[in-house]
Amino acid sequence: MTDSTKEKVSASVPQTGFFGHPRGLFTLFFTEFWERFSYYGMRAILVYYIYYEVSRGGLGLPEPTALAIMSIYGSLVYMSGIIGGWLADRILGTSRAIFYGGILIMLGHLALAVPGTVYMFFISMVLIVLGTGLLKPNVSSVVGELYSEKDERRDAGFSIFYMGINLGGFLAPLVVGTVGMDYSFHLGFAIAAAGMFLGLVLFVSTRKKYLGLAGTLVPNPLSPQEKKKVFGILGLCAAIIAVLVAIAIPAGALTFDSFITLVGILGILIPIAYFVVMYKSSKTTAVERSRVLAYIPLFIASVMFWAIQEQGSTILANYADQRTQLNWAGIELSPAWFQSLNPLFIIVLAPAFAWLWVKLGRRQPTIPRKFSFGLLFAGLSFLVILLPAYWGGPDSLVNPLWLVLSYFLVVVGELCLSPVGLSATTKLAPAAFSAQTMSLWFLSNAAGQAINAQVVQLYSAENEMAYFGIIGAVSIVLGILLFAAAPKIQNFMQGVR
Repeated sequence: MTDSTKEKVSASVPQTGFFGHPRGLFTLFFTEFWERFSYYGMRAILVYYIYYEVSRGGLGLPEPTALAIMSIYGSLVYMSGIIGGWLADRILGTSRAIFYGGILIMLGHLALAVPGTVYMFFISMVLIVLGTGLLKPNVSSVVGELYSEKDERRDAGFSIFYMGINLGGFLAPLVVGTVGMDYSFHLGFAIAAAGMFLGLVLFVSTRKKYLGLAGTLVPNPLSPQEKKKVFGILGLCAAIIAVLVAIAIPAGALTFDSFITLVGILGILIPIAYFVVMYKSSKTTAVERSRVLAYIPLFIASVMFWAIQEQGSTILANYADQRTQLNWAGIELSPAWFQSLNPLFIIVLAPAFAWLWVKLGRRQPTIPRKFSFGLLFAGLSFLVILLPAYWGGPDSLVNPLWLVLSYFLVVVGELCLSPVGLSATTKLAPAAFSAQTMSLWFLSNAAGQAINAQVVQLYSAENEMAYFGIIGAVSIVLGILLFAAAPKIQNFMQGVR
């Protein structure tokens, strides 16, 4: 969209009505709240469902396999944002992409709610991956459309939106986690499906009145001839992939290990391809090219951050189940509850960060330096886990407060990086690639988890000091380097702060 079109869209949205922000933020806040409730509720119990024995209601797969599946699944969820962003930019528009994505997510959770086999599990994963790819990047993109380009409320608005995400993420492990762990995994998945249904109802019933033109325009639509050509190519590619899979699996060429490697390679190559296409496109202006270059180190920093943060649902979830005192202070803790810590701390701290950025105004740290703080705190969140391992060894159960501290530190880093990254993406994105650039932002999470799929299999209680120490130290070193390079990166942003 052109700058004038963006201004027209933001002008169509009621600019007050939700804590001093555009009224459309209410619609997007609660749509994402219910989507995240369903997603994080499912994720809170999924790793346990995969590796718990069949007698305990699980699938009975080995623990290293379960951890790798969780990372691959998380990577594909964010990688599918490429499809969702492209469809929104070229065919559907963001509003319709959100609606169709919500339907697929709900169907995926319903598939998990039906007791079945490993095959039913993988069918549900495909539905949720595709649905999240359609919904998640496009909700965030519409948030950016609510504000004019120079509106200083934008960063604060994204922080409020981010708090809504985490409110759903906080409640989900407590509700879905308790039901799934204490009663039935499948009943827990059914509750997750109901959450997505409520989000769809709210979105459909309020979008026309509160969102105005936001999400309704297709920024870079395909011509009828282009549509015919694209659909033909997509159909051919789908047929070729189906044939190759049908041949490769019986021949033993497509195994779980080879699939992990493939996703890891794609997690790195796809973002590189996106940067090249956006930079070289004739629709990208000289100023936008400079901003694309500035975005690259921020993307790399984000990959490192999410590689640590997303281990909360894999390594730290397993750590909570196997290495933590679950009978503590007279309370019987569920390992799924620990996944509420991250969103709980965000709910508590996000308003303070939103206030701080507004209060500081133009005196606040630059975007690259906020990212560097995010990496520093992420690294510290892993280094603190070294202490109980050093003092107690690999055989003793760890006081749960160490996990609480680790989650707290990574949340401080997350609030320096994630909502700021969402906002920076909408500012730095070339106009012709607005939704797709938001998909690129989520690809940093996909790349981090694709790397994790290889890394998490190296973890064991015996080598946990080396595991947490090396990863934490790498993150801190990258944070220091980014802080030093911040002024140079800021110059390439061409006036964006």
